[in-house]
Amino acid sequence: MREKSCTSFKIRRCQKSCAVELCIVLILIFSFQTPAVTPRTIDHNDELNTGSQNGKILFAPMFSSTTYLIEPDGSVNHTWSSTYFPGIGVRWLGEGTILRSIRVGASGTGGAGGGVQKVLWDGTITWDFRYNNDGVLSHHDILPLPNGNVLMIAWEIKTRQEAINQGRIPEYWAYNSLWPDHVIEVQPTGITSGEIVWEWHVWDHLIQDYDSEKPNYGVVADHPELININYGGSGYDWLHTNSIDYNEALDQILLSVNSFNEIWVIDHSTTTQEAAGHSGGNSGKGGDLLYRWGNPQAYNRGEPVDQQLFGQHDATWIDPGLPGEGHILIFNNGVNRPGTHYSSVDEIIPPVDQNGSYALAAGSAYGPETYTWRYTGTPVTSFYALRVSGAERLLNGNTLICDGFHGTFFEVTPAGSTVWQYINPYPGLYAEVFKIVYIPPQEPPQPHVPDLYCMGSLSWTNVKTGQTVAGSFDVQNIGANQSLLNWTVNTSSLEWGTWTFTPASGTNLKPEDGAVTVQVSVVAPGPKNTQFEGVIRVENQKDPSDFGEITVSLKTPVTSEPVWFPLLHMLRVMWRRWVMENYEIFDGTYIGILHEKTTWR
Repeated sequence: MREKSCTSFKIRRCQKSCAVELCIVLILIFSFQTPAVTPRTIDHNDELNTGSQNGKILFAPMFSSTTYLIEPDGSVNHTWSSTYFPGIGVRWLGEGTILRSIRVGASGTGGAGGGVQKVLWDGTITWDFRYNNDGVLSHHDILPLPNGNVLMIAWEIKTRQEAINQGRIPEYWAYNSLWPDHVIEVQPTGITSGEIVWEWHVWDHLIQDYDSEKPNYGVVADHPELININYGGSGYDWLHTNSIDYNEALDQILLSVNSFNEIWVIDHSTTTQEAAGHSGGNSGKGGDLLYRWGNPQAYNRGEPVDQQLFGQHDATWIDPGLPGEGHILIFNNGVNRPGTHYSSVDEIIPPVDQNGSYALAAGSAYGPETYTWRYTGTPVTSFYALRVSGAERLLNGNTLICDGFHGTFFEVTPAGSTVWQYINPYPGLYAEVFKIVYIPPQEPPQPHVPDLYCMGSLSWTNVKTGQTVAGSFDVQNIGANQSLLNWTVNTSSLEWGTWTFTPASGTNLKPEDGAVTVQVSVVAPGPKNTQFEGVIRVENQKDPSDFGEITVSLKTPVTSEPVWFPLLHMLRVMWRRWVMENYEIFDGTYIGILHEKTTWR
C-alpha cells in the first residue's frame, strides 16, 4: 500500500508537440466565446413515456472548467467552478456533492487527468488527490465505490527496453516508452492524500508469441485470460482504456479497452498480491481476465468478420432494478467499422452465472454472438460520434444517450424513437462532453451537508505513572441547516496511555443542537520524566475527509514522591536545628515529636 499526495508529473510528448499546442490554443480561443448554440429540447411526449423529464443531468464539458447540473428543459440548476479542465470524468455522490477528475497541466495524451477532487454544493473542495508522479498518470474515468473509496484508471511508463524484454516487437512502435494501463483503488485519508488499498496492472498479465527467449511466451489462442503485448495500438498509449464500472454483487470491474476494441472484466475480490498473479479471489484466477468481448482477434480466436466493437466508450452494467439489469450497455463509436461509419448503442447479455463465472467453450470466442438490443440513427449515418460518448438505461426502459463528440444528449425508447434532446452550448463552439450522469428525480435534494468542528485541547503536567487524569473537548456540526452529522473519535495515532471517551461517537448531530462535550480520561503511561504528545482525530463517519483534531500533551514527573515530601524534609531540618541550639535550657532533655520524653545524649 502506498501513500500519495499532491506532487507533479510530467510526461514528455513524443512528436508534433508544436502542432498539438497550436490546436489547443485555437480551441481555447473559440471555446471561451459566448455560447453560439441555444439549448434545444424536444417537448415531453406522454405517449412515448419520457423518463429523463423527471430527473437532472450532470456533465463536465471537456474544454470548460465548469461542471453543470441541468433540468430537463435545459435550464441550469447548479454549477461548480474549478481552476482545471476535467480529466475527464465526473460522478454524482449525492447530497449536492460531485467527484470530478481534473487535468493537471497539459501532460499526456487524449483523456489525460492527473487528479481527482471531491467538491461540495458550495464549491468547497474536501478532497484533492493527485496521481501524476513517479511515472504514473490517471486518465479518463473515475468511479466511487460503495465503501467510499475511488477507482481510477492510470498509465504507467515502461521504457522501450522494458517492453522489448517482455516480448514487444520493436518494429511495432517508434517511441521511447510504452504506457500500459493499471487500476487503483484509493481510500481518502486526508484533504490531499489517499492510500492505495488495491491495484491491478495489465503488465502482470501479458503473453506474446514473437520471441521464445522472452518471458510470457506462449500460444495466444490458448490463453484468452492474458493480454497480447503485440496487439492493439502502435502508439505509446497502447491500450487507451477509457471507462470503468463496478458490479457490487459480483465484486468485479468492467473496463472498456479502446485500442483492443474490447471490454474486459477482472476480479476485484483479490488482494493486490493476488491481482498480480493468476490465482486467488472469488474466481480463483487472480488478476487474469475473467471475460472479454468485442474482438476475438485480440486473442487469436476470431476473424475480422467476428469483430463487434469499433473504438467503443462507456461500457457499464445496467443497474439492479432497471430493465435489462445485469446486461452490459456499450457506446459503440463505430470507428473503422466496415462499410459505413456510424455509431450504435449496444446491449449484450454476458454469459455469466450467479457465481460470477463466464462460459467459454474450448477453442471458441466469448459470447454472445451478437447484441440483444441496439440503437442506431435513421439513417444510420445520421448518428456518428468519432470519440468519447456514453449511454445509460433509465427506469422506464428508455436509454439516455450522450453523443459527446457533438455535445448532444437525447433519450430514446426501446423502439428507437427520440423523445427528448438537448444540445450543449457550453463553453461555446467546442462543446465536447466525455459522458453524462443521469440523476433520478429524488436527487439532488436541498443539500444538507454537515461540517464537523472541534474545539479544545488537552494538556497535563507532573502526572504520576499510572495516575488517571481527565479533561474534555467539544464537537459541533457547523454545516447546513437540517444537516445531520455522524461522528466518531479516532485515537489510532496515539500509541501511549489508556483512553476513555464519553461519548466516543454520536449520530444525527444538528447545527441547532450546539456543541457536544466529550469527557476524556487517560491513565498515564511510563516512564518518568517523559513528554507524551499526540492528536485525537474526530471524524465525520460518512466523509473521512471532514475531520477535526484535538492536540494532546502529558508529562510525567522526575520522581514519583508526593508533593509534600520536600516540605516534610524542610520541617525536619528546622526542628533538629532548633533542638541543637536550645537543649541546655531543658537540662539535657526535650519533648519528642510525637508523645514521649527523650533524653538527649
